[in-house]
Amino acid sequence: MEELREIAEPLLAWYDGHARKLPWRDNPEPYRVWVSEIMLQQTRVEAVKPYFERFLKELPTIRHLAEVPEERLMKLWEGLGYYNRVRNMQKAACRIVEEYQGEMPADFDRIRELPGIGSYTAGAIASFAFGIPKPAVDGNVLRVLSRVTKSYEDIMKQAVRRKMEERVEAVIPCDRAGDFNQSLIELGAIVCVPNGAPKCGECPLKMLCRAHAEGVEEELPKKTPPKSRRIEDRTVLVLLSDNRAALRKRPGKGLLAGLYELPNLEGHLEREEVLAYVRELGLSPVRIQELPRAKHVFSHIEWHMEGYAVKVEEPEGDPKSMFFVEKEEMERRYSIPAAFAAYTEYFRHRF
Repeated sequence: MEELREIAEPLLAWYDGHARKLPWRDNPEPYRVWVSEIMLQQTRVEAVKPYFERFLKELPTIRHLAEVPEERLMKLWEGLGYYNRVRNMQKAACRIVEEYQGEMPADFDRIRELPGIGSYTAGAIASFAFGIPKPAVDGNVLRVLSRVTKSYEDIMKQAVRRKMEERVEAVIPCDRAGDFNQSLIELGAIVCVPNGAPKCGECPLKMLCRAHAEGVEEELPKKTPPKSRRIEDRTVLVLLSDNRAALRKRPGKGLLAGLYELPNLEGHLEREEVLAYVRELGLSPVRIQELPRAKHVFSHIEWHMEGYAVKVEEPEGDPKSMFFVEKEEMERRYSIPAAFAAYTEYFRHRF
């Protein structure tokens, strides 16, 4: 596309004056780029910053990531969600230690072969850290390109994404590959925005943008609407004994695999049903309190939750499949998914 051949100069000039200061940009070392890009998937930039600093402080190298116990790794990732992302990072780190002496390979194809790294992340690491002229096309870039070229093709289709990647690769300036990719991403994040009207008056590409010229920028990009999520009703229990609460570990496969959770049951249970269940566990309930309702959205499932806090007598031993932990131990050691945040907060503030 002819218009893409003309975007590099104005885009880079704009980026030089408008790029946000972000901790991973200050020192685009391969490992730092990799960690930031995985964290930024499905998570806002501002939310990522403290997680990024904490993660790098405790795991400063790829070798540290490869060797950290999984339970600690999950705790460091707690709050970011999509835990398979960090599990795949650890698998990739082990490969890098075994095959590349703990250093990220300066080769796009070898980076792309690592577990959990797709074409976007491989392009980001290759271009940001090594200056390799490979595209890094994410949702922001797809939106910019769709508008600049006035493309009505469905950006959710892999064939369309590949075509966009080829178009970007054809125009990447070899001397500023990383900056060029970042400038496209940055433009989509703060000017050619996803929600609301694009800020065309601030855009360095407005004179090259076909969608803007024809007044159709808000019609683009075109993408297949996501499938509706399945609704699941759950009842979450905060089982309390003195200053301890019950936890259990989820199965090793499936949703939230291998993480710790508050006990929960399918459906919305009445108080007497909850008390009967607690007694089945071999516990003696003393008091029950209804907790506020909560909702958590996963990619394909939506949990609608009701909750109960149940104070129980000191158990003689842990009930089946569960164990009691103190507040400090829960916060220090166990990674509990954000899905349960409304109810873990009750326990944290209760004591």
